[in-house]
Amino acid sequence: MSKLPNVNASIFAIMTKMATEHDAINLAQGFPNFAVDKKLAAIVAEVVKKDVHQYLPISGFPPLLRKIAKLILDSYQRIVLPETEILVTTGATQALFTSILALIKADEEVIILDPSFDNYEAPTLLCNAKAIRVDLNDDYSPNWERIEKVITNKTRMLIINSPHNPTGKIWKENDFLALENLLEKYPNILLLSDEVYEFIAFEQKHISIHSRKKIVKRSIIVSSFGKSFHITGWRIGYLVAPEYLAKEIKKVHQYLVFSVNSLAQAAISDYIDVVSVKDLGKLYQEKRDYFRKLLQNSRFELMPCEGTYFQLASYASISDENDIDFCTRLVVEYGVAAIPISPFYADGKDLKLIRFCFAKDNKTLEEAAKRLCAV
Repeated sequence: MSKLPNVNASIFAIMTKMATEHDAINLAQGFPNFAVDKKLAAIVAEVVKKDVHQYLPISGFPPLLRKIAKLILDSYQRIVLPETEILVTTGATQALFTSILALIKADEEVIILDPSFDNYEAPTLLCNAKAIRVDLNDDYSPNWERIEKVITNKTRMLIINSPHNPTGKIWKENDFLALENLLEKYPNILLLSDEVYEFIAFEQKHISIHSRKKIVKRSIIVSSFGKSFHITGWRIGYLVAPEYLAKEIKKVHQYLVFSVNSLAQAAISDYIDVVSVKDLGKLYQEKRDYFRKLLQNSRFELMPCEGTYFQLASYASISDENDIDFCTRLVVEYGVAAIPISPFYADGKDLKLIRFCFAKDNKTLEEAAKRLCAV
C-alpha cells in the first residue's frame, strides 16, 4: 500500500522528459545551462588532489561551516555558531525533507502557501501529519487573515518561500511584520523559511529571516549553493537553525545521508573566498531583462519578476486550454518546454499561467524566444 497514494511523478520530471523526447528547448526545469565559473573549475581540479575523499563530520566540512557563518554575518549581520547551528545537506530538498521529518509528529499540521514547491507536502504526509494548503493573494503576497483562520492547536509549522518559486515574488517589510505578529500570538508554531534564491533578487532587496530577531530563534532557514553558484547537479545546500532544533534535525540527517559529498564541500569552501554573492542578482537581472525584451512582441503577457530565475507568463490571450495541455502542445508543436502552474496548487487551480526558466545562455534564450513569438 502506498504511503503517498496521491503523489505522482513531479511535473518538473515530466516536462523535462518530454523536452528530451521532442528535442525541445528546456525552459521548464530550473537549472542553468551555461558553464560554471572557471575559478570554481580550477579549484575542483586542485581539491581533487587533496585528502578530501572520505567521510566528513555529520554537520559538514568544518572550514565550510565557518565560511557559511561568515557569509551569514556579512549578508545579514547575524552571528551563528558553525558547530551547532549549521548543517550542510544534500541539496535544499534534503534540508527541507529532513527538517520536516525531524520536527513534525503524526496528526500535527503544517501550513503551506500556494502556489508552492512540491517538496513541502510529501515529507509532511510521510510524517502522518496534515498539510494545510492556503492560497496567496492574487499578487502572491501572503493573506494573513486567511492564514490565521486555518491555525489550530495542532498547527506546528508554517512554511514560507521568498524569493518565491514559481512566481518570483519577494516579500516586503510589512509581510514580515505581520508574520512576526502572527507567530507572537502562536508561540508553538515553528517557521521553515525556504530562501534558496536569496541572492537572486533584483530591484527589491531580499529580506531574510536571518535578520528578524523576534522569530529567528524558532526558525529553520534553508539555502542552496546549487542555486547560488549555478551548480544544481552538485546537490549541496545547507540549513541554519537554533541548536535545540538543529540537534533534532541532525538526528535524522545522520540516518539519511550521514555526511554530504566531501569533494564538493571542500571545493565550495575554497570558492567562497574568491566569489561575491552580491554579483549574482546582477547576472540574473540582465538575463531576465534580455528574455523579457526578446518576448516583447510575443502574445504572452509577462508577469512581474522580482527575484529567482523564473518568469511567469499568461497565455490567456492565446488559448483556452488548461495549462498542462498548453505546455504539452508548446513542447510538441513549438519545441519549447515550460512548467504549468496548476500543479503548484492543492486544487489544481488553472490561471492560464506557465513558468519559464531564464537561467540559460543568450543563444538558448534567443532561439526559445523566436519559437515562442511564433505561438
